[in-house]
Amino acid sequence: MNDLQSVHAQEYAKVYDELLGAAAQLDMLRHLEGGSVDAHATAAMHAVRFAATILWPTVPNTSPPGYGHDSERLLQLAANWREAALELGEFAPERPALRLVSDTTPAEGD
Repeated sequence: MNDLQSVHAQEYAKVYDELLGAAAQLDMLRHLEGGSVDAHATAAMHAVRFAATILWPTVPNTSPPGYGHDSERLLQLAANWREAALELGEFAPERPALRLVSDTTPAEGD
């Protein structure tokens, strides 16, 4: 392996490790009191896991991520949680119902 390939492999390994670390931190942060989860941290966690999954094949002599690493599934999870975090789609808050109010007082001259 030439020097440039060696440097790339080392840098990919560093980034891969950082991504796995960030995903683990986000996994810890997403758990809230009462058993609920934070949508922002969860969306970010799935996005970082997706990035690690995409980068993994470029890192020589490295085991796969310690979670299910089907990239299509991770991408879908990231998209779903993004909508939850940003309150889009089915996660959008219900809008208040509009009521039509009419003036029931008679106009002058009626």
